[in-house]
Amino acid sequence: MIAMKHSFSIESKSENLPLVEKCIDDVCNECQLNEDYYGNVLIAVTEAVNNAIHHGNKSNPGKNVHIEVSSNEEQLVFSIKDEGEGFNYDDLPDPTDPANIEKPHGRGVFLMRNLSENLEFEDDGRIAILYFNIK
Repeated sequence: MIAMKHSFSIESKSENLPLVEKCIDDVCNECQLNEDYYGNVLIAVTEAVNNAIHHGNKSNPGKNVHIEVSSNEEQLVFSIKDEGEGFNYDDLPDPTDPANIEKPHGRGVFLMRNLSENLEFEDDGRIAILYFNIK
């Protein structure tokens, strides 16, 4: 497989999530990603974009979410950037703690962390970078 890189931006509206899903479908097909693993990529990346729309950009359609995807022989990498104020990604409640089970928030980063090989944050949490092994 040859290395690839794609990037695009969407307005901060939930209606744009199908565009992201289409990108994920295309990239996973291009990388010939295992179908079982495709679900991890789809859930983790759409969660990152959803967080960028709702938490980062506060659902402001005047702000964009910037998505970059690249791959090489080993990895598929998604970078999701919002135009918000950032957040303290080191101080998130544990959604598996019984005290937090009923809370509607706090599961996104947990899912992203557990469904990808690695999750990094940059620029005070405005950029989430998700790594997925292809092989």
